[in-house]
Amino acid sequence: MKIMNPLQQLNQPTGRFIHHNDRPYLFFGGTAYLSLLVEPNYIDIYKEGIDRYGLNNGTSRSNNIQLGIYAEAEANMAARFGFEEATLLSSGYLAAQLAVRQLQAKGEMIYAPGTHPALWLNGATTTEEKTFEDWAQDTVSYINRSSANSFVVIANSMDNLRPTQYDFSAFREIDSRNKVYLLLDDSHGIGVREANRCFVDIRDIQENMPVELIVVASLAKGMGTDAGILLSSKEMASFFKQSPFFMGASPASPAAMYALVYGEAIYKAQVEKMQKNVTYMQENVGEGINHIDRFPVFTVNKLGAFEKLLAKEILISSFPYPLPTDQPLNRIVVAAHHTENDMNVLKTALLSV
Repeated sequence: MKIMNPLQQLNQPTGRFIHHNDRPYLFFGGTAYLSLLVEPNYIDIYKEGIDRYGLNNGTSRSNNIQLGIYAEAEANMAARFGFEEATLLSSGYLAAQLAVRQLQAKGEMIYAPGTHPALWLNGATTTEEKTFEDWAQDTVSYINRSSANSFVVIANSMDNLRPTQYDFSAFREIDSRNKVYLLLDDSHGIGVREANRCFVDIRDIQENMPVELIVVASLAKGMGTDAGILLSSKEMASFFKQSPFFMGASPASPAAMYALVYGEAIYKAQVEKMQKNVTYMQENVGEGINHIDRFPVFTVNKLGAFEKLLAKEILISSFPYPLPTDQPLNRIVVAAHHTENDMNVLKTALLSV
């Protein structure tokens, strides 16, 4: 009989504290970087959306009767993130699958190491061990030598589990005679490092790399919205919206879309709060802790870190990665709702890990 893990059977929001065995533990984990899931003012706006639109909208986007909030939210997100158009779906997974299934007709598909499974077409994409930089250089060389002239390159925008910033500069060397669609999964970076910005420098890619850039993301991480998004040109948005994944599926909650649009000021304030905490951590972390600039994830590369922090009533994410037989990856997330005292408690606790 499998023993049930009580931490996987919670009946509470994963906010600042998690109560376990009748004790409060400071929670530094999860992916709700901006803490919007427990931000009272943002929840109030979500409730306004429920009052206006109801709990959900089971009508597909191809129906002749439509709620205006979806088109409004798509225009809003495109403008905020610097793209011509946005396509919104009910989840990041659905957005990713829509993108790859539509794009497979556009050319040979090339996957980066570690690409998220939501973007896979048929099983694992590769088992080849390469650094991202080596893969990028090899991919550019392959494209420029190939007799084909159309490619779909698929990658994460970053590694959020072992915080690593990827360098896409190699793609500047792609021969402009090729047509290259660059599909980046920005689920953990979108709107987090800076308000209304993707994790990568979108303008640099758009202006200096001969690629058609498409960003796909789950908005359920930093932006606190159960929805998926595709950011693209108008032409690509029209192409994506021909998919049965878009035409036939029920959309995200209209109340969530309402909060996404009308909660922008609160969202921006949460980014500032989170970045203040990230700066504190960056200035106070010691050896054995991995992080990248202005990103709220810090990994502890020490055995027993989870247990030592738990003994000090601090709960972090800890799980084997990438294989179930691997050593646990200890992931600390500094969120917007953490207080100055929380940060001091964490800093002191980490000294003894």
